[in-house]
Amino acid sequence: MNMLESTQLPQWLIALLTEKFFNACIIHEDAKKNEKNVFCLDCCECICPHCLTPHRSHRLLQIRRYVYHDVIRLCDAEKLLDCAFVQSYTSNSAKVVFLNHRPKTRPCRGSSNTCIICERGLQDPYLFCSISCKIEHILKTEGKLSKYIYKCDFMTLSEPGFDDGQMTPDTILEPVDSGSSCSGGAVGEIGCRTVGCTATTEVVRKKRSTLSAFRSAFQPVCGPGSEMSVSMMNRRKGTPQRSPLY
Repeated sequence: MNMLESTQLPQWLIALLTEKFFNACIIHEDAKKNEKNVFCLDCCECICPHCLTPHRSHRLLQIRRYVYHDVIRLCDAEKLLDCAFVQSYTSNSAKVVFLNHRPKTRPCRGSSNTCIICERGLQDPYLFCSISCKIEHILKTEGKLSKYIYKCDFMTLSEPGFDDGQMTPDTILEPVDSGSSCSGGAVGEIGCRTVGCTATTEVVRKKRSTLSAFRSAFQPVCGPGSEMSVSMMNRRKGTPQRSPLY
């Protein structure tokens, strides 16, 4: 039987492990930052930050992204269930755990410790790579999950400082409009071109102004022949001038 079909799992946990987070909210599709990255434990559904008002009195859990997969803070997960021996990771000074296991792309090298369920390489002394792997193991070995689920009557978002859930550089970068400046490396192409052209113009202007200053300083010293001397300095190298044969 499928783990998610088990009657041992509370409805909120089934919804948490099957929801597709970070999709655009249909209700607020025209609004900015409309990604569905909040899970309501009471309604068993994911919502976007613009949908929070009717859920303010509910238990809310913020979903985050780490290496393109859904994670939650370990401190939040431990309020809901037993997370012992689940591999945790540190990102942005916060410990997080994966909700579901990740596909194994290549064999694990240099580590004899692997997840009991999906065989993903782990650090010692962890036994599970995600919450779902631990739940699946408990159901297979014990058949009951009740003693591993905690009663949590209150859970709110980590306010102040509720963020968009993007925790790593692996998240999708928003394009920069033409009015943006080139800073920090992650910029739009139009912005970089604009700054590049401006920089080139400034260099040309500096060269011209320097040459003008040199001319004005050179002319009083050289007297009547100064214009010819300056023109000689500005000439490009061309065909050599030979004296006529007599």
